[in-house]
Amino acid sequence: MSHHKVEVRNLQHVYPDGTVALNDVSFRIHHGESVAIIGANGAGKSTLLLHLNGYLSATSGEVVIGDTLLARENLAEVRRTVGIVFQDPDDQLFMPTVFDDVAFGPLNMGLAATDVETRVIEALGMVEAVELRHKPPYHLSGGEKKRVAIATVLSMLPDILVLDEPTNGLDPHARRQVMALLQAFHHTRIITSHDLDMVLELCERTIVLQDGQVMADGPTLDIFKNEELLHACRLEKPFAMQACPVCSPGRRTVPGRKPLVPPHGDGYHDHEH
Repeated sequence: MSHHKVEVRNLQHVYPDGTVALNDVSFRIHHGESVAIIGANGAGKSTLLLHLNGYLSATSGEVVIGDTLLARENLAEVRRTVGIVFQDPDDQLFMPTVFDDVAFGPLNMGLAATDVETRVIEALGMVEAVELRHKPPYHLSGGEKKRVAIATVLSMLPDILVLDEPTNGLDPHARRQVMALLQAFHHTRIITSHDLDMVLELCERTIVLQDGQVMADGPTLDIFKNEELLHACRLEKPFAMQACPVCSPGRRTVPGRKPLVPPHGDGYHDHEH
């Protein structure tokens, strides 16, 4: 499969109850890009991701991976190229041990046992989780589960990494670990997230969805500077681009309430007041 690009053409998805989750969505992502897909809850982000390697079938429209039109007959090939990490790692971890979970994909590719073991150790090494290989997944912390879920995808050697809310529910340390991992992945990355500070740091391009439609597609910084767009799509600037409520003398307050001050050491500000 040549080139690690993704093209979505006039994609529409209507759920059985009549809900239109995606409506005429089109974009092209080139090899090596790191692209965020953002929007309020219900915008269609997760539904869109599930079309990128055939977990959902389009009502109409097309998805092209490299030069290959995604279709039932080439799902296995596409899924080796496009690795999806789900929002909830429990949807991805179902084997007795971490090793078994990470080995599942390579085993189903027909690799020899020695090659599978090499893939598992390399993938767990990339997420700094080799020491977890003999543990049952249900004994892991949330951050450990997230890293192991990423390893289950990395063991397949994907050219395109797709992640749904990769930092959701993580503490600051685990969040930073996952972000460092994503920065180290140099192929194509497609990320949905409400963590807009992560988006600002990791993604040079952002696509904004609202009600299943593309409202904007451009450089991330330009998107976050467009206050009218953000307001219309029920989004806010990343904390890093907002006036600091500790330092800013003109900070906004909600009538009858004290200003919200982020806790010290939350990763967004580092004051010594």
